[in-house]
Amino acid sequence: MNQTIKNEIAKKILQAKNVAIVSHLRPDGDSIYTSLALTEMLELLGKKVQVVSHDPLPFPLCDFPETKRIRIGDVEPKGVDLVILLECADVSRSGQTKINHLPKINIDHHYSNSPYAELNWIDPAASAVGEMVFELAEPLGISLTPRMAEYLYAAIFSDTGSFQFSNTTGKALYTCYRLVEAGADPYKVAEKLTANNTPAKIRLLARVLNSLRINEKGDIAILSMFKKDLQETGLKEVEVEDVTTIARSIKGVRMVIFFKEMDQDVFRVSLRSRGTANSALVAEYFGGGGHKHAAGFTVNGPYERLIEEIPRKIEQLLSTTINNYSYT
Repeated sequence: MNQTIKNEIAKKILQAKNVAIVSHLRPDGDSIYTSLALTEMLELLGKKVQVVSHDPLPFPLCDFPETKRIRIGDVEPKGVDLVILLECADVSRSGQTKINHLPKINIDHHYSNSPYAELNWIDPAASAVGEMVFELAEPLGISLTPRMAEYLYAAIFSDTGSFQFSNTTGKALYTCYRLVEAGADPYKVAEKLTANNTPAKIRLLARVLNSLRINEKGDIAILSMFKKDLQETGLKEVEVEDVTTIARSIKGVRMVIFFKEMDQDVFRVSLRSRGTANSALVAEYFGGGGHKHAAGFTVNGPYERLIEEIPRKIEQLLSTTINNYSYT
């Protein structure tokens, strides 16, 4: 089945002349670097490509020279004959409002995706969307350049948590081996993505860690970050999900709940888990989605109420059989 859809996608791309590549709201390293790699793959084929993110890129990715070519805002639809959406459960997840009438390809490695495009390739077994796009090179007739390989390696490195998360499969590692063979530099990628923190970000992480709460059973860790924390540390758009990795390392913790204030009484809740604790199913309960060990959702209400109600409900969910079911 996968080979068929890959061939169909390659055929559709080869027929197109003017392509837009978009990723999800609040883009991450996987979607950012995969979109850059795919852009260069298509340009190698002679396509006109615009690569667009509705939301600003997080720090430090926004400061890297290669990411400057990602335009922030809306797709310019005039002349576009194909849109490729990366990691978007539906069109609204891209934030784009001018592409509904255009032919679409949907590529995603989250199982919580409702097929909405002319061609839908959804592979929850893939470690990252970068792993999937790597597999398009052959049907497209492309030999990856070292820079394309490095972008795709960075995408997988990012989404596997530097190869620490449970989506670090044998296939993911074999794909990275192939990418290194094609010219990716593992040391360079690791240095770039893990050793670019600023003093301001470390101070922000300290604030977030200072908010740490542990439930009575000791299996849930709760963290919080407010808009004032960003303002008072002089930061705007910054990726702080690495703080959940620290909290998840606490002995006995099965799930980390990370509240991030987006607006007054609006919080984005990130879930990170391990073992049988299924973040995706918990997130779905609250109207969100994601992977078994990394998911999220949005809630509305006063923080004082949410910080009590949400962890209590999640503790109830973790005590049922809901999280013993894993998607493959």
